[in-house]
Amino acid sequence: MTHPDHPTKKEKILEIARELAVPRFTPAEVEQIRRQLVARLGPSGKTSPDYIAGVLETAGMRIVWSTKADTEGQYEEEFQDLLHFATLDDAEMCIMRLDELYRKFKEEDERAAVERVLEVARMGRRRAEMIARNHKVEPEKRAEKEEIMQWFKVWLDTPDAFFDWLEVRKSSPDFQRRFAKSMSADN
Repeated sequence: MTHPDHPTKKEKILEIARELAVPRFTPAEVEQIRRQLVARLGPSGKTSPDYIAGVLETAGMRIVWSTKADTEGQYEEEFQDLLHFATLDDAEMCIMRLDELYRKFKEEDERAAVERVLEVARMGRRRAEMIARNHKVEPEKRAEKEEIMQWFKVWLDTPDAFFDWLEVRKSSPDFQRRFAKSMSADN
């Protein structure tokens, strides 16, 4: 039996999965759950992706574990490393790289890979949103993640206008007032 104040690892996995609120769990979402476990539980949260997928599957959640090995598998490692955005600068670089892949795959008519890029971007938005809503995180970091969440949303909605929008956004008085200090500290 578990104590309400000390949920089991399985309960934590299911809690994080519910927070993600996705219709299916791909390796990217499983990786996000794995990282959240470590963030929330510390070293005791270290867990294999297979274990997480097993817990989700046992709970009746939809797992899409096998990806098309051709195009998707070729870039999966790169996708996994993309979503590291501790700072606003990191987030900008992340979206730039997603944008490059999106355009490359679109030009090559690689529909599955284009969808994978969009899926990774949606996961980035959800990850930023999860941190922005976590009241245990310091207010400045939550504000940054809320900003990053907005960036992902704008890119997903209007990829062709995003970088022009971002330039205008970063020069806006609101952005300067809220983030100028953290942007200059990052550079």
